[in-house]
Amino acid sequence: MKLSLNTATVKRASLAQAAQLCVENGITGIGPWRDAVEAAGGAGAVRKLFDSHGLTVTSLCRGGFFQLGLDDTRRAIEEAATLGTRELILVVGGMPDGSKDLPAARRVVADSIEALVPYAVQHDVRLAIEPLHPMFCADRAVVSTLGQALDIAEPFAPHEVGVVVDTYHVWWDPQLPAQIARAGDRIASYQVCDWVVPLPEDMLLGRGHVGDGHIDFPAITGAVRRAGYDGYVEVEIFNQSIWDTDPATTVATVAQRWPLVGV
Repeated sequence: MKLSLNTATVKRASLAQAAQLCVENGITGIGPWRDAVEAAGGAGAVRKLFDSHGLTVTSLCRGGFFQLGLDDTRRAIEEAATLGTRELILVVGGMPDGSKDLPAARRVVADSIEALVPYAVQHDVRLAIEPLHPMFCADRAVVSTLGQALDIAEPFAPHEVGVVVDTYHVWWDPQLPAQIARAGDRIASYQVCDWVVPLPEDMLLGRGHVGDGHIDFPAITGAVRRAGYDGYVEVEIFNQSIWDTDPATTVATVAQRWPLVGV
């Protein structure tokens, strides 16, 4: 496995700065977010930037939020293809305003992915379903477990629809080892950060550097490796205090903590 920097970890940095910091710290992969790609001149310009630094684009974040329609995810598929990554991360979306029908919201996700697969295959992009912690079920992702993500992915070939193993979102699940084994070659991305307490008022920003919290990374990494995954490991951290830190310090810390992942 190799280390990749998800650019959300250094929110203050431009993509050019993030790319340079990766090179300086021996990091060979990078996972950009679409807003940062747009700010840097679009997918074509960003691919040239990353190529010039010898970086592999390990994923693109994100498509999804299917309750709002499919057009944005189609654009995300195109952007992923232009960037040269096969992996488009999907945050599937929460409940429609005023709805209490969770099964219906999950059916929308399954139907949306079915509709998008031919377009993704046409662009040689895999749709990677990311389950989010259940506390985000109402507003961000009605898919909360790796098992649920795999159930949605199952009708499709592994190269068409995969899943994301993000330690922050799935570490708590007692079925996690079995579901990682079940995932096998559907694992499209392995993302890591730690679970730190107390949670902030904005729960989205409760992530920490590897080693600062409660997650047993070697156990999860071992399960992912036994499932056959040997790709990049993305460090993706949402944390205001880390965002407020000098990006150079943050990327250096990411690189220093890499051995704690248990690769």
